[in-house]
Amino acid sequence: MPYTLGPFDPDFTGPVLEDPAHRAWLKQDAHRQFDFFRQSLRPDGGFDLLDFDGRAIEGTPQELHTTTRLIHSYALGKAFGDVDCTDIIDAGMEFLWQKHRDTTHGGYVWSVEEGMAADKTKLAYGHVFVLLAASSAKLAGHPDADRLLADITEIIDRHFWDDEWGLLRDEFTQTWTPFSTYRGMNANMHGVEALLVAFEATGERVYLDRAGRILDFFVGKMAPENDWRLPEHYTESWEVDFDYAGNPMFRPAGTTPGHSLEVARLSLQHWDLTGRVDTGALQRARSLVTQALSDAWLPNGGIAYTLGRDGKVAIADRYWWPVTEGIGVLTTLLKINPTSEDEVWYRRLWDFADRQLIDHERGGWYPEIDPGGTPISRQFQ
Repeated sequence: MPYTLGPFDPDFTGPVLEDPAHRAWLKQDAHRQFDFFRQSLRPDGGFDLLDFDGRAIEGTPQELHTTTRLIHSYALGKAFGDVDCTDIIDAGMEFLWQKHRDTTHGGYVWSVEEGMAADKTKLAYGHVFVLLAASSAKLAGHPDADRLLADITEIIDRHFWDDEWGLLRDEFTQTWTPFSTYRGMNANMHGVEALLVAFEATGERVYLDRAGRILDFFVGKMAPENDWRLPEHYTESWEVDFDYAGNPMFRPAGTTPGHSLEVARLSLQHWDLTGRVDTGALQRARSLVTQALSDAWLPNGGIAYTLGRDGKVAIADRYWWPVTEGIGVLTTLLKINPTSEDEVWYRRLWDFADRQLIDHERGGWYPEIDPGGTPISRQFQ
């Protein structure tokens, strides 16, 4: 599909979300991304990681978050009206059930290589994405969604959900032995995402209530106690562990401004689903957004990956996903409580994405760029 340059009509003077040219441009980019990532599907029903040209990257295992996110994304594509989403949803659901699912011990292994379990770790981060995939597949009308939803809900109830804290435990061996006392925001944040979609798919209040308890801790307690930044890492008793540094992709040290933007969006979704009765929810979300953009927007554009304990930029690497999270939450704010500043930031983020992150020639977005704006594959292969 040829790419139309420019995300906005310069002559349109109304609200940005009502700009017909912009809406057509958004639709075009979505279709280009769906077209690009269809190349992930292998003849055997598995998924490949792709290079910039859409070619399979050899020798990489299929990880749980890849399988589940493709199901979720193409379920959204089906709702969006894209006609070619069924094959990827079907393949992903089959692969989850037949390859990732541990039929001996229960749960879902982290990675599969050459049809066999490779990394057999059981992570909350991966399991909440299974819940997300099952819920999205149910909304898309997939015939296997209910069995997956029932299975993953039972696994999360039994192993990951800590009702005393109203939060998720993080990690176990294949046989469900805890191998650390680590607790983290990332798995819980994505847990909120999955729980909200599960509520939308089923109407079962337990999912919504659990999402609310997680948000109460991070948005209601931790954010205001930490100048509206969200600490990522915690001890078993949910004390902030400022010294922790783990996997640089999933558990970098410090705080992650992109997660503040994501949590803000999820908190607004929860507020909407609960009837918009919490009078402080909108302001808390705005506080997270304002602080993250103030802290992390870089002089050459883009959002810094992490901040130190002092709130200053620690890792200035520029990835695509914080920009998309900023766009997501600003879109929400523009719909429910717009300000002129929201539109300024919305345009700024889309202009940056158009110039630096979107692959105009082949489709898709570059996952990371160097300080000069050149696409690189350092953190995200």
